Formats: sequence, structure tokens, C-alpha cells
Amino acid sequence: MKTRVALPSSETSDKSIEASFFPCGGEFVRRHIGPSEAHVNEMLATLNLNSLEELVEKTVPRTIRSTQPLRLPAALNEHEMLDKLRIMGQQNKTMRSLIGMGYYGCITAPVIRRNILENPGWYTQYTPYQSEISQGRLEALLNFQTMIADLTGLPIANASLLDEATAAAEAISMCHALSNGTKKKFFIAEDCHPQTIQVVQTRATGLGFSCVVGSLDQFNPDSDFFCVLVQYPSTDGRIRNLQQISARAHEHGAFVVVAADILALTLLQPPGEFDADIAVGNTQRLGMPMGYGGPHAAFMAAKELFLRKMPGRIVGISHDATGKPAYRLALQTREQHIRREKATSNICTAQVLPAVVAAMHVVYHGPNGLTDIARKIHGFTAVLAQGLRHLGHKVHYEQFFDTLRITTSSDFTESQLLQNALTAGFNLRNYHDGSVGLSLDERTTMKEVESLLRVFSPQKSAKLELVQLAQQTNTNFPESLMRQSRFLIHPAFNNFHNETDMQRYMRKLESRDLSLTTSMIPLGSCTMKLNAAAEMLPITWPRWADIHPFAPAEQTAGYSLLLSQLESMLCEITGFSAMSLEPNAGSQGEYAGLMVIRAYHRSLGQPQRDVCLIPVSAHGTNPASAIIAGLQVVTVACDENGNIDLADLKRQAEQYRNRLSCLIVTYPSTHGVFEESIQEICKIVHENGGQVYMDGANMNAQVGLCRPADIGADVCHLNLHKTFCIPHGGGGPGMGPIGVAEHLAPFLPAHSDGSAQRPESIGAISAAPFGSALILIIPWAYINMMGADGLTRATQVAILNANYMAHRLKAHYPIRFTGRQGFCAHEFIIDAGEFEISAGIKVEDIAKRLMDYGFHAPTVSWPEPGAMMIEPTESESKPELDRFCDALIEIRDEIRRIELGEADRKNNVLKNAPHTAQMLAADPWPHPYSRKQAAYPLAYLEEHKFWPATARIDNPYGDRNLVCTCAPGSE
Repeated sequence: MKTRVALPSSETSDKSIEASFFPCGGEFVRRHIGPSEAHVNEMLATLNLNSLEELVEKTVPRTIRSTQPLRLPAALNEHEMLDKLRIMGQQNKTMRSLIGMGYYGCITAPVIRRNILENPGWYTQYTPYQSEISQGRLEALLNFQTMIADLTGLPIANASLLDEATAAAEAISMCHALSNGTKKKFFIAEDCHPQTIQVVQTRATGLGFSCVVGSLDQFNPDSDFFCVLVQYPSTDGRIRNLQQISARAHEHGAFVVVAADILALTLLQPPGEFDADIAVGNTQRLGMPMGYGGPHAAFMAAKELFLRKMPGRIVGISHDATGKPAYRLALQTREQHIRREKATSNICTAQVLPAVVAAMHVVYHGPNGLTDIARKIHGFTAVLAQGLRHLGHKVHYEQFFDTLRITTSSDFTESQLLQNALTAGFNLRNYHDGSVGLSLDERTTMKEVESLLRVFSPQKSAKLELVQLAQQTNTNFPESLMRQSRFLIHPAFNNFHNETDMQRYMRKLESRDLSLTTSMIPLGSCTMKLNAAAEMLPITWPRWADIHPFAPAEQTAGYSLLLSQLESMLCEITGFSAMSLEPNAGSQGEYAGLMVIRAYHRSLGQPQRDVCLIPVSAHGTNPASAIIAGLQVVTVACDENGNIDLADLKRQAEQYRNRLSCLIVTYPSTHGVFEESIQEICKIVHENGGQVYMDGANMNAQVGLCRPADIGADVCHLNLHKTFCIPHGGGGPGMGPIGVAEHLAPFLPAHSDGSAQRPESIGAISAAPFGSALILIIPWAYINMMGADGLTRATQVAILNANYMAHRLKAHYPIRFTGRQGFCAHEFIIDAGEFEISAGIKVEDIAKRLMDYGFHAPTVSWPEPGAMMIEPTESESKPELDRFCDALIEIRDEIRRIELGEADRKNNVLKNAPHTAQMLAADPWPHPYSRKQAAYPLAYLEEHKFWPATARIDNPYGDRNLVCTCAPGSE
């Protein structure tokens, strides 16, 4: 958390000279913003406007507009930014961090790094709601689910969660949902990872659960417990046989959650085989660098009993219109949106890109290669343990995988040993009780084992003993702990072990997905803008990627400086006094912000304030976040123009005056309009004792023009993967930091790690102190290259692009909501509901037909049924905007032909869309329209055609016949 500091508006006179060449900001600005100056003027002329300033005058209420420019550093060009980041990175020390705690050194195979992690064809995709053009990513995620289910020995798995700690918290909530509802107590083994314990304790506070942390050896469950959480192996390396613990818990009606090391499960008995109910964990060590805490894909697997309570997303298998097997997101992906306050979790809790990396890591190595890596790590650990015993040190446990807890002989003090390790280039774990810990990993070699033995015996030579030690070391586990079952038998994990085959497999999957490398993805409220290569480049630099999240502070000075600067810049942009970078998704930001408000009310002696007002137009994630934070949701109506109904808001605020906690409001509104009554809305809530929480999903329309804090918001989360250019990654990674007013700053999230303590903090909400810190480089780079003028220009052009498209489309589709002067914000809604009556065409048919034109559909049937919400962003050029408008206009003509009886009401290009290449090649052709009309309705498609990988998918069939893992090769 950083309190706002003043930032210089310029750095050198040279920058002032450069500004004369780039009046909108730095050189990078013209690369980021799509329309040229000439195209901007053309679009303004179309709207009968003379300038961008006049457009802002007609869209943003004057009462909330900023009167001063943003105080940000002068814009850098790409080379200057990279040089600055390189110098800053040199302040980070890349030691060999053997701290463990769920974070390990690993090897990202170059073929995966180049073709997935650094490839915009994979990191610029959207969440795969439109399955027909997301088949590659869905197959990769199904591989992930299969891998997790196989390794954990449990039948179902989801398609990733945010981190291990929040996955454990989700699992505990899921257990409570399936208990009898009267139990409020759960048990956590004290040898779980400390960050997991902290996050789970925070979640328990919001949900009203009682959390008991204790020794698993002394665990004696009673009928009041609904859940038991254990670590396997424990945080300090111990491996227990958990069969009896599981049996005892079940005897008393408690579920068993196991936080497991995914790589260890290649050698150890999997949780499903000792009757665990849920397994959670982290896949970081499967090819993703530590990155100072993330992003990494967590996992969850469970018994089938939990299927409809599973958080996040599940990929399932169905079939398309031709009977061909096809992938799509399964049942609860839709349910979590529809259920709103009855949702079991917030579905925006995924790490898709890291999950794809982990899945590809396993595909590349296969079951044998993965097992060999685990055996190597365990073998080196066993040799090291044997050597340490020879040197007179105590190794705490007989059974371990890769982690040792060591009490040193009397020859050493704890501080001397840790200093010896630092001198030799190692970070070890300090338990602060006279013992130290270390965890070996995929990068360990015998030479490193020798170096570690020297650390523990600096006066002796360990080299001569290694061969003898290895020969004397038993690396086998007792039979009761060993894995006996096979795993990863599907062909996907057994066919691609050389680089040629692997790169072809990844390229095949990439070709089945539409990303920003193909065309614009105009999703309202999801802001799919350019993720510039210069912003992405540094995330694989070792000085940033290879830092452990709990490395000593003196080794992370570069991160400290970057994060401090980013917090200050975000405070300046939003107007808030303080910022927390811990929430590692927008959903986590929502939750954290609401928990901060909750804590604030309790600090005033008003714990009864538990009512959260939410407009009916709100994002589906808002009610779910409120419930998880322990609040009661009360819905507020909207008027016919899509604005919050002030009379209803006032009535509800006054009715719950003594219980009002907050209002969640999206601004500009979810309907794409700058509501002119926003300050009055804030005033009504404040007068009735509540706080205003602003959902920052639409911040892309505010930056440089107005600021949430100035408007009246008390807290706001920022979707850095939207407004500030972290790529969507197909559904993650993201970051959702929260800015707060001064009176809320003491309650911001914090880890109890001995650093700056805030006794009033809500506690930890993510596994790492700065969430997915590695990708915070991206918004830092974006803001530094855009500068104040460039950011403002980007916002203006985002609003211009949306209004230009709305103007072009309004003669063909009704525009649902506009501001008082007829303009929208950065997004707008077209109504397609009338076509179901006039032509039998649903909005879904339009969405699928857009695939034939090479486009991803806008947001469908939300926030209005039968409508589409369109957001072009500032990164799209005028020719691309026109191409998309041309497609929608042509589709309207196709609908008109049905209305006039010129096309069949059932057998037409919309009802049969999308059309695959296989469908076009089939004989006989079963449709009354031509193949050309199906596949090439507009001329631009003849230059380049993106083919949907599958015909329209039957979602209800897939939900009725749920399959969410890869079938064996024989099937």
C-alpha cells in the first residue's frame, strides 16, 4: 500500500522539445492509439463535432471533469522505457531462492515460452464464451483439467483459480455450502503454508466462520467442524499418511481439503486415493517463473458431489451441429452470472494463460518425463539430507519430497548459517526458532547440492563425499505413501515430446482461436485493447521473473521502486489517497474493497451495517463479491434510460439507513452512459451512513477526464488487464488493485510478514503480498510511455470510436441508451430483440454469424436481454471500426431478407452460422443460399479469412452429458 506522492510533470527540457513533435504525448502514443489524426478528424466530422474537447463536453458532465492535467512523469519512448526498466531491474538480486512455501525455481521450455507465453496469439484472447472460435484454448484447458484430475486422483477439476491460498479459501466455502448449514467451524493444520492460513482467515472473517489453527497430530474433530484443511507435503516438508485423518474427519461429518504439491503427486499417493474430498494447489513449478508471486494457475479438483458448487470455470465436451465433438465452457460458467447474489463464487477467478503454460509443460514432458523430474528433485533432496546428517545437523522428518527442515549443530548460529547461505548465493527459509528450511527444485544439480553442503560445513570439503552419499541414500518412499496408480494416459500427454511435434501442436491450437492478432474483440465492459510488445517484453527478463515473493527486502529494491511508482501514478489517476496492489484479479479487488468498507464500519462500532445496494444493471460479479464479503444484497432499480433510479435509491438508502454499508456503482454506467446524477447518488449514500464502491471496469472512459475520488467514490478497483493493458490472456491473468480515500487506508490488505504492520488491516487476500506482481510491469510501462497527455488522448479516442460506431449503426439497429445530448461513453448497446419476432433471429444467431465475418461477438444479452454491448477501445483504427460496422450492417440486411420472405426463416445464414471450411466443402450443399454467401459475404474476407474451428455447439447437450476431462485414447 502506498500513500499518494506528487509526481513530476516533466523530466528534462529535451522532453519539452520532443512534445512539439508529439503533441498528444510521447512517441509511443501514436503506436498505441489506432486512428490517425486524419481519421480522428473524419470521425469528428461525421459526428458534426469540431474537436475531441467538444466531444468530451457533450459526453462527460462538466461538474465531474478534472480541471487540472494529471501530474505524471513525461512520456518515454519504447527504448527509453526498456532502458529504465532494465536499470531498475538490476536492483533486484536473482539469488537461488530455496525458500519454498509453494514457490520454486523451474524451467520454462523455450518452445513454450516462445510459442505461448510470449505469443500474442495466445495472450490476447478473450474468455472463451464464444466456443466455436475458442477451440484451441479450450482444448489446452481441458488438458489442464485432465492433468489435475489424474494427478490428484479426483474425478473433476476446474480450469484454474487465482492462487493456492484463494483456492483453499474457495474450497472451504464450497464445503460449507454442502454441509448442513449449521456448522460454522473449520480446522487448518498449522503446518500449512503461512500465506494460505492468512488468506483463509481473512475469508472466514467475511463469511462468519470460526477458524481453528492447530497441530494435525493432535487433531481431534468433533461434530461442530465442517471442514479440515491440510498441506501435503507440509510447508516444512513432512509427508504423512493422511488416510486416518481423512477417516476421522468423515466420521464426524467434516470434509477434507488437501493443499497438494502437484509435482510430488507423480510419486506420492494422490489425495483421491486416501478419500480426500477436495484437492487444491498451485501449478507454478510447471513452467511458470516465480515472478515475485505470480501470475500462476492454482487448481481445484473434487469429488463429483461438488460439481455444481465448483468455483470458476469448467471446460466440458459437447458436439456441434454436424455431430463433431467440440469443447465449451460448462454449466456453472453461466450459472455464476445468472445467479447473481446466489452465486457460489465469483467466476472471474481464473489464470488461463498460466494454466495453458502448465498444461503444455506436462504435454511436452509427458508422464514419464514429469516423473523423472520429480525423482531427480527428490533424489537430490535425499542426498542432501544424508549429507546434513553426516555433518551433525538434525533433519526433522524421515519422509520428505523436496523440502527439508534443519536444526543446525551447535557449531552454527542461525544467523551465521543464513549469512553463509547468502554469501554462497542462496536464500533459505528462516523459521525463527533455531531451524532453517530449504526446498530443491527442477533447476537443482549435484553441483548445487555440493555447494549447499559447503554452506552447512564451510570448513570441510563435501565434494569427495557426494558419490558415497548418493550410494548410501535410500530415495524410495514407504509403500504406504507411494503412488501405485497410472496417470496422464491420454494421447495428448504422450505424443508431443520432441520440439517439432510440440510446436506444431501449439500452432494447431492457436489457429483455432480468434485473438486480437486476427481482428478487434469489441466486448462491452471488457476493454480488449492493444497489449504492446514493448510492455510485454520485460516479463520474461530474469531480473523480474526469477524473484521469490518472500525474498529478503534488500534483494527486491527494483520491485519496491517499480511498485511504489505504480501506486503513486494510479493514485494520481484516480484521485485516491492510497492504493493496494495485492488483489490479483478484478474480482479480488471487488472483494477486497468491500471487506475494507466492512472493516471501516466495524471500527466505528457499527457492525450492523451489512446492506449492499446494487443496481439491476450491475456486473454479475458484484453481487457474488458482496455475498463473499458477508454483505446482504439489496437491488436498486434503473429508469427507462438505464440510469440508476434516484427515487428508488433514496427509498432503499433511507429504509436501510441504520444497516447501509455501501452502494456498488459502475461509472460510466453499465449501459455505457456518464450518468449526470452520479454526485447526487454518492451524496444520498453518504447521508445515510454508507460508502460508495465504484466498480472500475469502465475506467477506460475516465482516465485524464475525471477521477473516481473527485466524483465521490470512497473505494474503486481498477482492472489493470483492461484499462492499463495487461492482456486478458483468454480469461486471466489480471490484476485488480484498489484505491481508497484517506479514511479507508488503514484497512487495506496486508500480509503479517513482519513488514509495515497495520493493526486495522483486513489481512491478506492473496497468497503473495503484491498478488501477480510480475505483470505489474505492464501497466507501469504503459503509463510511462503514454504520459498524462497520451492517457487523456486515449480516453478521448475511446469515446470517439464508440460514438462513431454508434452513429454508423443507428440507422440499422436501435441504440438503447445515450446521454442527455445523444452521445454514449466508451461503449454502447444495440438492441436486437425485435428480430426474434420479425425474423425468428435471436441475438445469439447474430453473434455466431459474426464469426463468418471474422469477428468475435460483442457482449451478448447483458446488461439487456436481446442486446449487444459494443466497445471498440482506442487501439482500433478507423478501417477496422468500419469493417466491423460493415459486417453488422450486412447482417442486418440478411435479417431483412428473412423478414421480407426472401430467405428461409429456419434454414438461413444466421441460423446455420458459423460455417466451417468442412461444411463449405461438403456435398451435397443442403442450404438455399450459396457457399459464397455463407463464407464470403463481404469482399474483405477474400483477402484473409478466419475459419471457425467448429459449427455451432450444442450447450444443453454438453450440460446434460457432462464430460470435463480427456477420455482415454481408446475412447
